[in-house]
Amino acid sequence: MTDWNKDRILMRIASMYYIENLTQSEISKELGIYRTTISRLLKTAREEGIVNISISSDAKEYFDLEKRLEKTFSLKEVVVVPCETNENDAMMKKTLGRACAEYLIRIIKNSDVVGFTWGSTLAEVGEALLKMSNIKHVSADIVPITGGPGNVSNDYQVNTIVSKIAKAFNATPHNFYAPSVTSKKETRDAILGDDSCKAVTKFWDTVNIALFSIGAISRSNTFLSSGYFQDDDIDRLKELGAESNICSKFLDKNGAIIDVEINDRSIEMDINRLKNIEYSIGVSASDEKVPAILSALRGGFINVLITTEKTAKLLLELQG
Repeated sequence: MTDWNKDRILMRIASMYYIENLTQSEISKELGIYRTTISRLLKTAREEGIVNISISSDAKEYFDLEKRLEKTFSLKEVVVVPCETNENDAMMKKTLGRACAEYLIRIIKNSDVVGFTWGSTLAEVGEALLKMSNIKHVSADIVPITGGPGNVSNDYQVNTIVSKIAKAFNATPHNFYAPSVTSKKETRDAILGDDSCKAVTKFWDTVNIALFSIGAISRSNTFLSSGYFQDDDIDRLKELGAESNICSKFLDKNGAIIDVEINDRSIEMDINRLKNIEYSIGVSASDEKVPAILSALRGGFINVLITTEKTAKLLLELQG
C-alpha cells in the first residue's frame, strides 16, 4: 500500500469512527476490512497525528491542578472546586461539603465502614447529602473515629454528622459517647475499656473510608478553641513545631506526630491507619491552612484531597 493510499484509508476510517460515529463493526462491514484491523488502524491514526484528541472544557484548569497535585503528592485523587473571590468562610465550607458529598456518593458501597471526625466543614457534608435526591442505599456502617468536644455547636458534633450521613444512605449509624480529650490518662483508658465504647471502637480496625478536616495551629482552630487548650498551650505547640492537627493529633511540617502530653488523654482511632486505608479523605481549604494541609500530605495521611482552586495553587507553590 502506497503512503498516500495508507493515509487515505486512515483518514477515511478515522472520519467514519470519530465524526460519523460508526462502530468498528459497522466500519468493518462497509469497507470489507477485519474489525481487528480497524482497531489497529485507528491506533495508527492517533500515533501518526492524523487524529488529535483534545479535551475542551471550562473545567480544564481545575483538572490540570488536580493532576499536578496527584503527581506531586502521590495521591489517589484530588478534587479541586471553584471558589469565588468574594466567597466567605461559610460559603466555602458549603462548597467543600457538597463536593465531598458527591465524592462519597460515587465511592461508597455495601459493607464499607466509613469513619468521620467532627467539625464545621464535615457538618456540611451531612447537610449536602440530606438535600440530594435519589441517593443509593448502602449496607454500610457509619462510625465516629474521634470523641467529640462538649462545648461546640451540636451541628458540628461527630454523632450528629454520623446520623445525617447514615440517614442519607439508609446505612447504620454508630454513636460514640466519649469526649475528644479527657482530664487524665486513666479516665481515657477507662472510657475506652467500657463495653459501650468498644461497640464503636471495634470498627476502627476495619474503617476503609475516613473523612476528616485539617486544622491549622491558630486560635481560630475549632479544636484548639474548644476549651481543652489555653493560649500558652497553643504557643507551646508552635514552639514544638506543630503545623496541623488531624483527629486530635498534632503534626510537624514534615507530617511527623508531635509527642505531647495530650496524646495520652485524647480519644481517636490510631491516625497511622489513615496511611493504609482505601480512602483517606482530607477536606480543607483557606490560605491559613495551606501549611497544615501540606504537613498532612507530607506525612502520608491523605490519599484523597478535596480543596479549593486557590488552596491547590498555594500548595503547589509552597511545595516548590
